Amino acid sequence: MTSAKPLRADARRNRDALLAKARELFASGCFDLRFDDFARLAGVGTGTLYRHFPTRAALAEAVYREELTAICARARELQATLPAGEALAAFLRDFVSHLHSHQGLARTLATLMAARSEALADGGRELDRVITDLLAEGVEEGTIRDDVGAGAVIMILQGICTTCGQPGSPDDADGAVTLVLDGLRRRTP
Repeated sequence: MTSAKPLRADARRNRDALLAKARELFASGCFDLRFDDFARLAGVGTGTLYRHFPTRAALAEAVYREELTAICARARELQATLPAGEALAAFLRDFVSHLHSHQGLARTLATLMAARSEALADGGRELDRVITDLLAEGVEEGTIRDDVGAGAVIMILQGICTTCGQPGSPDDADGAVTLVLDGLRRRTP
C-alpha cells in the first residue's frame, strides 16, 4: 500500500498480520484459498484485508516485495563478506534454496509474471542491480567473465521459479546453478 502518511500502529499491525499469514500460506502452497479466508486466518476483518490489499494480486505483490527485499539484502551481506565469485555462488544457491523452501513464493512469482505485474518489474530491477553488482565485482576480481550480463542470470532464475515444485526440481535447480556458475567462470588462457 502506498500512502503519503505512515500507518497508525493498529493499521500497521493488521497489515503485518495479513502479510505474515499470506507469506506462511503461500510458503505452504495454499495460494488458492478464497481471498476472504486470508483475513479470517490472519485474525482481521475482511474490510481490513480489502483496505490494505484490494485484490489477491496486491497481496501477492506485497509478499513478493518483502521476500525480494530480504533476498537482495542477503546478496548485499554476501557481497560485503565474501570474495566476489563466492558471493555470487552463495547468492544463487541461497536464492534457489529459498524458492524451494518457500514454494509458494515461486508460485507467487509465476502468477505475477503471468500478470505482468509492476511489482515484478520493480523487483526485477532491484534483483538486476544486485546481480549486476555481484557480476561486476567478480569481473574486477578476475573470477567472472566480462561478457555475460545480469539479464542472462535472471532469465535462468525465472526458469527455475517456474519449475519449482516439479518432481526432481531441487536437484535440477542446483544443477542449473552449477552450470551457470561454470559458464560465468573466467577461463585463463
